[in-house]
Amino acid sequence: MPDSNKVYKIGDLTVTKIEEQVIPGIPPGYLYPKLSPQDFAAIEPALAPHDLGATRADVNISVHTWLVRTPKHIILVDTSSGNHKDHPQNPLFHQLNLPYLQRLADAGVRPEDVDYVFNTHLHVDHVGWNTVREKDKWIPTFPNARYLIPSVERDYYSSPASHNEANIPSLGTYEDSVLPVIEAGLVDSIGPDGGPVLDYFTFVPTPGHSIGHMSIEFSSNGDRAIFAGDVMHSPIQVVRPDINSVFCEFLDQATESRRKILDHVAQNDALYFGTHFAGRSVGRITRNDGGYLWIPE
Repeated sequence: MPDSNKVYKIGDLTVTKIEEQVIPGIPPGYLYPKLSPQDFAAIEPALAPHDLGATRADVNISVHTWLVRTPKHIILVDTSSGNHKDHPQNPLFHQLNLPYLQRLADAGVRPEDVDYVFNTHLHVDHVGWNTVREKDKWIPTFPNARYLIPSVERDYYSSPASHNEANIPSLGTYEDSVLPVIEAGLVDSIGPDGGPVLDYFTFVPTPGHSIGHMSIEFSSNGDRAIFAGDVMHSPIQVVRPDINSVFCEFLDQATESRRKILDHVAQNDALYFGTHFAGRSVGRITRNDGGYLWIPE
């Protein structure tokens, strides 16, 4: 966990990574179906050791939450995979038993302390800790929080339209991790155009990885940053923004959103917070010979 204890300051805000798990040794050709072995060999020297598996022939992926403290609020951005969720079609997230809440406590936060949960999208590894199991039902993990959820995501994943091959890894996630917080009356919807939230944040539509995916810009005292969700899964896509992950559902939109975020981050010198980057998950993106370069911090 190379940056799990590091506190990043964005003006008056602080951000800390709460890691749930690192998934090691993923074949690049599985994660990125159109990435050839030759392509990966060309990119590999630009990657940090923690981004790569033990043999450097594969990649590691992190699953984590961003803990944000503002002068007024405690906020969680995406809530990882959750424990005891029944996802037999997706062994990486099936019946987990991980010390996520203890790691949150180690950072000084109890579930009842959380004021807001921001979900960039509703895939299995981004909403799992929205709920915990109590006897025979799922209940909100953060009982005093407002859960902010993109309305396009809510409408799609609650409908039969989402039961398709691309969404198989997340089947059942709406029922165990989203619907219970809706039924508890804790959800505020973010409309399809996004927009400002609280004093610092703006939800920005970046569809493609999922149908209503949102990134979240934030700024304070002249410092700028962005939580980009699954616009990218690893620094490989900084170098090759044309490459989509196997988990992207709407491929042309995913590529368009990725280029949009890369251009925006590079132009504004914004700090980039990557949800799945396994090494240093935070860094800058600069232009480099017509492309982009990842500079971790």
